[in-house]
Amino acid sequence: MTSQQRQSKILALINDTGFVSIDQLVERFKVTPQTIRRDLNAMADAGQIRRHHGGAQRESSTENEDYQSRKINHLEAKKAMATQVAKMVPNGASVFINIGTSTELVARALLNHQNLKVVTNNIHVASILSANAGFQVIIAAGEVRHSDGGIVGEATCDFISQFNMDIGIIGISGIGVDGSLLDFDFREVKVAQSIIANSSKVVLCADHSKFGRNAMVKQANITQIDALVTDAAVPVDIKKLLDPLSIDIFVCTQG
Repeated sequence: MTSQQRQSKILALINDTGFVSIDQLVERFKVTPQTIRRDLNAMADAGQIRRHHGGAQRESSTENEDYQSRKINHLEAKKAMATQVAKMVPNGASVFINIGTSTELVARALLNHQNLKVVTNNIHVASILSANAGFQVIIAAGEVRHSDGGIVGEATCDFISQFNMDIGIIGISGIGVDGSLLDFDFREVKVAQSIIANSSKVVLCADHSKFGRNAMVKQANITQIDALVTDAAVPVDIKKLLDPLSIDIFVCTQG
């Protein structure tokens, strides 16, 4: 069994029981305590679990990591993913870009494009893209969320619904084993749903830590996207959902 396979099984066990001890995991997987500690540390670094002395528990489904922590987590992987997403956007396209640290890196990767029309509910994305004088950047109406510069609320959904864009680029907080796209803020989810509904093509940008991560609000299902850009092999259960629908999967390597 590879470390990735073991960690996937550990995550499922933690999600089922809420907490597991190192001793329980040693007995179940017949490996050393040091191996289990490495697994748990890696999973905690990926934001999948909360590490405790002697074991681990489920990550909170009600509260996301703070914005500054999310900006630096998996940074090189996110940059590689952003480069791939930018390759999928032709010059002259109309694009939605939503809230998220991954989508902010996508905005930076798009700066050398020409004649983009961008609608965003992310103040940081608007600021980044405004550096290109050839872009038309439209920022959505609504309430500015002080924690990360996201714009949310009913007014934002109404604003987004006025557009019909070529590409919607979205991030996500978690992806359930059933393919549910999960987030923490109901208001943000409603805006993302509007972006999905009003985009001809939907591109999901999600690093490996999002698979199996829990959050309390269901945004959509991964079967509603047209392309997935990630940084590691997609879990088997998710791949089974995507393959019959011919959804494009791009696995990006760093460097």
